[in-house]
Amino acid sequence: MAEEKTNKEEVSEEATAKVEETVETTVEETVEAVAETTEEVVEEAAQVVKEATEEVVAEKAEEAPVTEKVDVEAEAAAEAPVEKEFDWYAYENDGHTPAEIAEMNEIYDGTLNSIQEKEVIDGKVIMLTQKEVVVNVNYKSEGVIAINEFRYNPELAVGDTVEVFVEQLEDKYGQLVLSHRTARTHRAWQRVNDVLKTGEIITGFVKCRTKGGLIVDVFGIEAFLPGSQIDVKPIRDYDQFVGKNMEFKVVKINHEFKNVVVSHKALIEAELEEQKKQIIGGLEKGQILEGTVKNITSYGVFIDLGGVDGLIHITDLSWGRVNHPEEIVTLDEKINVVILDFDDNKKRIALGLKQLQPHPWDALDDSTNVGDKVKGKVVVIADYGAFIEIAAGVEGLIHVSEMSWSQHLRTAQDFMKVGDEVEAVVLTLDREERKMSLGIKQLMPDPWADIETKYPVESKHNAVIRNFTNFGVFVELEEGVDGLIHISDLSWSKKVKHPSEFCKVGDKLDVVVLELDRDNRRISLGHKQLEENPWDVFETTFAEGSTHQGTIIEEKKDKAAIVSLPYGVEGICPKKHLRKEDGSNAVAEETLDFKVIEFNKDARKIVVSHTRMFEAGEDKPIAKKKPSTGAAKKTGSGNKAVNANNSSNEKATLGDLDALTALKSEMEKGEK
Repeated sequence: MAEEKTNKEEVSEEATAKVEETVETTVEETVEAVAETTEEVVEEAAQVVKEATEEVVAEKAEEAPVTEKVDVEAEAAAEAPVEKEFDWYAYENDGHTPAEIAEMNEIYDGTLNSIQEKEVIDGKVIMLTQKEVVVNVNYKSEGVIAINEFRYNPELAVGDTVEVFVEQLEDKYGQLVLSHRTARTHRAWQRVNDVLKTGEIITGFVKCRTKGGLIVDVFGIEAFLPGSQIDVKPIRDYDQFVGKNMEFKVVKINHEFKNVVVSHKALIEAELEEQKKQIIGGLEKGQILEGTVKNITSYGVFIDLGGVDGLIHITDLSWGRVNHPEEIVTLDEKINVVILDFDDNKKRIALGLKQLQPHPWDALDDSTNVGDKVKGKVVVIADYGAFIEIAAGVEGLIHVSEMSWSQHLRTAQDFMKVGDEVEAVVLTLDREERKMSLGIKQLMPDPWADIETKYPVESKHNAVIRNFTNFGVFVELEEGVDGLIHISDLSWSKKVKHPSEFCKVGDKLDVVVLELDRDNRRISLGHKQLEENPWDVFETTFAEGSTHQGTIIEEKKDKAAIVSLPYGVEGICPKKHLRKEDGSNAVAEETLDFKVIEFNKDARKIVVSHTRMFEAGEDKPIAKKKPSTGAAKKTGSGNKAVNANNSSNEKATLGDLDALTALKSEMEKGEK
C-alpha cells in the first residue's frame, strides 16, 4: 500500500511539471506574437503618416513656384539639423532603470504647456492651407483654425505668433479646438476695460453713420460715438468723419448689452480747459470780445468765446422788436459782443449785441411832445393794448381804453392787427424812463362834448343792449355813449329777478333819459317810464277788501304762495291764509277766490287771503280812493273810483275794467 501511494505521487508530480512547461511555452509564444503584431501596427501607422506628409508637401510644392520650392527645400536642408525620432520602446528595453525612465518622462512633460479651456494664449503658425491655419501651442496636439478668422490680416505667414482662445482641449476626435476670432474679441474687451480705468487715449476707425452718431471700430469691437461727443460745437454733417481714423476716450461700457461708448469731445475739452481758464480769469463787465455763433434758439443765441460759451438773450440782440434771433444772426457767424454780467463762478455769461449801438431813444427828435400826432407800425398786440413802433427801438403803447370812446369791454384785436400802419396822438412822454403812451380815439370827436344837447333829460331814444349786471342793463346810445337801466326801471308790473328775464344782449330797447352827469360820463335811463304807471289804476281795482279770482302759481316752503291775479298782477298769500273751508290747504295750480287784505302802491305789493272768504278777521278799514290822473287820461272819462263803503265782495266798476283792459293791451304791445 505504501509503495502504490509513492508511485501515484511521482506520476502526479510529472504531470504537473508537464503542464507548467506547456503553459510557459504558450505564454512566451503569445508575447512574441503580440510583439510582432504591435511592431507591424506601428510600422503601418508610420507608413500612413509618412505617405500623408509626402502628399501634403507635394501639394504645397505644386502650388508654389519652382524657384520658391527649391529655395525652401534648400534652406530647410541647410538650416534644419538632422533629428532622429526618439524610440521610447528602445529606450525602455535598453536596460535603463525605472528611475531613469521616470526622469525622462518628466523632461518630456516639461516641454508641454499647461493650458486650460476658456483661456487666451499665444500660438505659432506652423502651416497654412487655402482653408485652414495649423497653430502650435506646445500642447500634445496642434490646433486647426479656419483661415477666414484671419481675413483682417492678409499677410499672415508661417512662424507668426497669433492669439488663440482654447475652446476645447479635446473634441470627440481628440483634436485641440482653438479660435482666433474669439481670442481677439476677448482680448479686445480686456483692453477696453483697461482703457476705461486708465483713461488712455486710443485710436479707432469710423466705419459708418448711424442714428444719433457714428459707429467706430475699436480693437475689433464696434463702439458708439454719439453726435454730441464728436466735437464741442454742434456737428450737422456726420458723413465727413466716415472712413477716417480718430482719437477717442472710452467713457462708458455696458457689460450686459456689450455696448461701448467713446468720445472725441472729451479730448478737445481737455485741450480747451486751459484756454477756458485763461479766458474766464480775464472776464470783466463791459469787455468787448469776438465770438462765433454756436447755436440759435427761440430765446437767444449761444456764442463761443474760445472754449467758453455765453448767451445773448433775444431782448439784447436789437433795440427793436425781434421775433426770432435768426433775423439778426446766422450760424458760425463771427460777431463782436459785450459782457453784461456773469455769476460768481463765471460759468454763466450774459452777453449783449445791441449795447454796442446807441440807444434809439437818445436819437428821438426833441420836437416830439405830448399832443403831437405820430405814425407807426403795430409790432405787438395784447388784450390790454397794442405796441406801436414809431422809430427803430422806440415804441409807444396804445391802451385799449384809448382806442375808442366806448365804455363797454373790447380787445385791441377789434381795432387793429400786427403790421398795420396807424396814426396816434402822444398822450404821455417820459424820455428818462423811455416810455410813451398813445391814443387813437383822440383823433375822433368826443361824443360827450355836446351830450346835453343830444340827450337831454326826458328825451326818448332807441339803444342797443350790450351787457347785464345783477342790478341792471347797460345799453349803448351811440359809439362812446353808454347808459344804465336799473332793474327797477324795466317794468311797472313784472317783478324782474335778473335782467336776462326781460331782454337779451343785442336787442334794441326804447329808453328815456332820467338823469345826466356829464362830468362823470353817466346817463341813467328807464324803460318803464315810457308807459303809464298801472298801479295808479290797480289802487282802485285791487282795493283792500275786494275779491278776485286767482291761481296759485308757486308755493314757497313754510312761507307764502304766489297768486296770479287778473291783468297780469301777482299777489302774495301767506301760508296761514291758504286754508280752505274744509280745513285743507290750497296747492299749486289751484284756482280760488281771494280777498285783498293789503295793498301797497309804493312797494307794488298785494297781499291776498282765501281764508278770509269764509272766515271773518280783523281787516283794516278800507279808505276812500280817488281814481288816478293817469287812469283818467287813458280812459278819457271821469269814471268814479270804487266806493270804499262798497261790500267786500263787490267787483270793480265797468269804467275801471275798461281802463285796465286798455292799459294791459298797451303794456303787452310795449313788451313785444
